[in-house]
Amino acid sequence: MLGASARQLKHWVPAPLRPFARKVYRRVRGILAPDGYADRVHKELEIYNACAEVHDLPAIAHYWSNKYLVPMLRTLGFSNPTEMFRKYIARACIENSPHPCSILSIGAGGSTIEIAIAESLLADGIRNFHFECVDINPALLERGSRVNAEKGLQEWLSFSEFDVNAWNPRRSYHVILASQCLHHFVELELLFKKIRQALEPDGFFLVDDMIGRNGHQRWPEALRIVRQLWRELPDKYKYNRGTGQVEKEYENTDASVIGFEGVRAQDILPLLLMHFHFEVFIGFANIIDPFIDRTFGPNFDPDNAWDRSFIDRVHAFDMKNLEAGTLKPTHMYAVLRTHPTVQTKVFKHLTPGFCVRWPPRRVLWRARYLLRGWRARVPL
Repeated sequence: MLGASARQLKHWVPAPLRPFARKVYRRVRGILAPDGYADRVHKELEIYNACAEVHDLPAIAHYWSNKYLVPMLRTLGFSNPTEMFRKYIARACIENSPHPCSILSIGAGGSTIEIAIAESLLADGIRNFHFECVDINPALLERGSRVNAEKGLQEWLSFSEFDVNAWNPRRSYHVILASQCLHHFVELELLFKKIRQALEPDGFFLVDDMIGRNGHQRWPEALRIVRQLWRELPDKYKYNRGTGQVEKEYENTDASVIGFEGVRAQDILPLLLMHFHFEVFIGFANIIDPFIDRTFGPNFDPDNAWDRSFIDRVHAFDMKNLEAGTLKPTHMYAVLRTHPTVQTKVFKHLTPGFCVRWPPRRVLWRARYLLRGWRARVPL
């Protein structure tokens, strides 16, 4: 009841006052419903503790990414986000050699990516680095610490629990890494402020995340297209692996209702534009998402010609609209700095400014961003 009332009232609060109002609301919520937030945190931990590998994707997703996403990424010098992270971490290590390169990985979970990067760096003779892996989930941290110890990497990785509200950066980092975690944070403004504070002047903030509508819902312009495509599909493709039900019509489910999945996804890119400068940016995908995700993606078989043809057609329609600006990307990889860069490396003309979908009633956000770009004399 409290959440529903807040959603109705927020539209009447002037945009400049909303950050303050949000803090007041959370304080009141903690008094009137002290277990609500804690319950959501508990549910979030339960979900991820039950996942053996949170990054597992269906076969059709790999078909799509290998055929379409990887060639896009190669134009920027890497073929997946881990390669992007490794490339810039290695650069930071070399630039700071022989001094240690400090790396903070926020929301590291089981630290699979961090361990893989560490092994790759060591294989190339790069040893002057240390990962500080932090997460709210102690079970996942323990899992990562155990694997790390088995591989004998204790000298290069450490693990600790992390709460952005209590985080007071007391040291600086050459690299801060955020892989698929920003869309779980409520206090994004606070997080980005502290990351700027903790990042070395020439440091890198490396991001792989989801930037679509909150709760990973479809915006109206995308939902209309997805539902049109949905009607073409036989029922076997509409089987929801999460609920065990066939969705005759695509349901625009809000994934943030139970835990924090995508809780403020739509604010990530606008806030990054306001707090940082992009050295590398690639935004991709939109209407393809429901057809290759963990919920419905397993219904598609990459060995089936009709299935491949359907995915190819959806991707072509996706790219046409993304390049026209009528749809906005729901995913991004980015390399960010605290100072202006000479030129942002992008795919075609899909710059961060072109790809951003300003959330409703965020006129002042856009005005502040445009003013910041003008002052810095950098292209938007």
